[in-house]
Amino acid sequence: MRFLFSILLLTCFLTTGCTWFNNMNGISSASEDLDTTSYTEKDFFNAIQGDLKGGFWYTAIDKLHALEAQYPFGDYAEQAQLELIYAHFKAGEHVASTSVAERFIRLHPQNSNVDYAYYLKGLSSFVESDGMFGKLLPIDETKRDPGAARNSFSSFSELLNRFPESPYAPDAQKRMIYLRNILARHEVHAANYLLTRGAYLAAANRGRYIIENFQKTPAVPDGLAIMAQAYHLMEIHDLSNNVAELLAKNYPNHPVLDSNGKFQYQTTSLSLKRSWTNTLTAGLFDKPAELGFDSRHIFNERYKNIPRGQDKTSWTSKVSFGVFD
Repeated sequence: MRFLFSILLLTCFLTTGCTWFNNMNGISSASEDLDTTSYTEKDFFNAIQGDLKGGFWYTAIDKLHALEAQYPFGDYAEQAQLELIYAHFKAGEHVASTSVAERFIRLHPQNSNVDYAYYLKGLSSFVESDGMFGKLLPIDETKRDPGAARNSFSSFSELLNRFPESPYAPDAQKRMIYLRNILARHEVHAANYLLTRGAYLAAANRGRYIIENFQKTPAVPDGLAIMAQAYHLMEIHDLSNNVAELLAKNYPNHPVLDSNGKFQYQTTSLSLKRSWTNTLTAGLFDKPAELGFDSRHIFNERYKNIPRGQDKTSWTSKVSFGVFD
């Protein structure tokens, strides 16, 4: 009964939620029908500031476009373009925010606030990959498409290279550390998948790529484990033993090592077998045992309190996309 009630409320939420979210995000305001034909540039800008402070992002966007069209070379032109980046970002239009930021950087590279454009460009890509239900669905963030994460990392990196003293630099640097860990873990997932498909050389190359490009990330020990396992399966035992010794020396508490520090090579099938229940529910229920290597619960502070394979999200939370329980 509770299940049916949850589905009913979820349906009502989805069918009426758009209107509610639109009002919350400022799609309409009392000033959106205001005639601006007689506005001076300053009148325009003051009205826009009021909309931004009130959270009426879409109204502000419309007025910013109108301001740019009527006063393309005015005193507030460049500042209005910066406000447009911010308004698109707050409205959840991250692609538009990125596009406007790129245009501003291209047209005004010497502007005193160009670092702000770089920052918002990186921030837009940073949150873009979440999608509509990104915060609600129990999806591993490291298994999502890494494209937006790469773009965000690149933008933040450019900000730090060009403006190391920017007030936005400290936050950008912290986000880059987070993004780098995400990108490194994505490579681990890819390498684990290659192992299950029997592409051992490709898996070993992925592991080496992690070691060479993502030093000091929590993914490094798994990168070494993948290399050792892949070389072992290819019967290149000298390389496999060397990598296993390197893993034992630097990460003696890796779960693939026994109490004597010996690498426990996987000899059973690495093929992923999913039950019909798991397939039917798109992976929400009856998850198969995870394959490959994932030691985040040991080497990554964010996952230390969540043992590998343990999903603390209840079935009601999954079914209702986080609305219940």
